[in-house]
Amino acid sequence: MKALLFKAVPEKCNVHELSMFVPRVFFGLTMAFTHGLGKVPPPDMLVGGIESMGLPMPVVFAWLAGLSEFAGGILVALGLLTRPAALFLSITMAVAGFIVHMKDPFNVKEMAFLYLAVFVMFAIRGSGKWSVDYLISRK
Repeated sequence: MKALLFKAVPEKCNVHELSMFVPRVFFGLTMAFTHGLGKVPPPDMLVGGIESMGLPMPVVFAWLAGLSEFAGGILVALGLLTRPAALFLSITMAVAGFIVHMKDPFNVKEMAFLYLAVFVMFAIRGSGKWSVDYLISRK
């Protein structure tokens, strides 16, 4: 019982790989299809929102946000180019949480911060062994 409660799961164990695989696929696909799909191509509302924040080149930033969420989410789910995709998603979620929803109550920002935390983890840790990145790195 003590080992079950307090002993760390070895990194070479399948349970460890499962604990990386399930959140990677879940967060990647939910980001891509729940948040990103409707932003590619960027709707006028997104471009207008970016323009109202005073950012330069609002059409470019809208495309970057939409592609980050859609293509980045798919890449994270596949475990392909996971670190760069997760880094771009982290930046996008930081902008969403700290700038876009700056004046909103925490319960509105919470989703962006949750995604931010998860994508920062994948940007640092990578995708794990059950990923395309791992298959490529073995060759």
